[in-house]
Order: sequence, then structure tokens, then C-alpha cells
Amino acid sequence: MKRQQNDRRDFHERREFPKREKKLDMRRSEEFGYMLGKAVESLPDSVRGAIRGSIYSLASKKGIKEAKEFIGKKYQEGVIDYDTQKKLINLIYDYSKYR
Repeated sequence: MKRQQNDRRDFHERREFPKREKKLDMRRSEEFGYMLGKAVESLPDSVRGAIRGSIYSLASKKGIKEAKEFIGKKYQEGVIDYDTQKKLINLIYDYSKYR
């Protein structure tokens, strides 16, 4: 009996947890999607959907840092303007949490 308790304790001590990252708060994902749509309204139809989908995907799956880098890259390419960049960055920070 004592052997089983030691084995169980060893298992719990060896277990590694994934590093917590700041990602999209999935409880508020519908509201985020709506606000994201409002933030990209000024963009042309040809890029609006791609930008919106990419930001949503990166923020929910990879993390806020990757989404911010993507937004910065699109600003440098000239796809979005400075005001839209600021709106999007503020939006992803407002709807994020550690998970």
C-alpha cells in the first residue's frame, strides 16, 4: 500500500503544465467578434474578412502577442492605417485573459 502512494506522488511531481499565455477570452468571443467587425468597417471588402479572421484566429489560439505582431505587419504593408491599428490592438487587449 505504501508503494502505491509513493508512485502517485511521483507522478504528480513530474507532471508539467503548459505555460500560461494571454489569449482571447472565449466567454466574450461573440462580443469580440462584433467589435472586431466594427473596427475593420473602414477597410475595403477585399481584405476585411481576411484581416478579421486572422486576428480572431491568432488571438484565440496562439496568443495576443502573435495577433499584435500580425497587426503591426499589416500596418507596415500599408493594408491598414494607424488609427485602425490602434483600435485593433486596444481591442485585443480589452478582450484577453491568461489561459
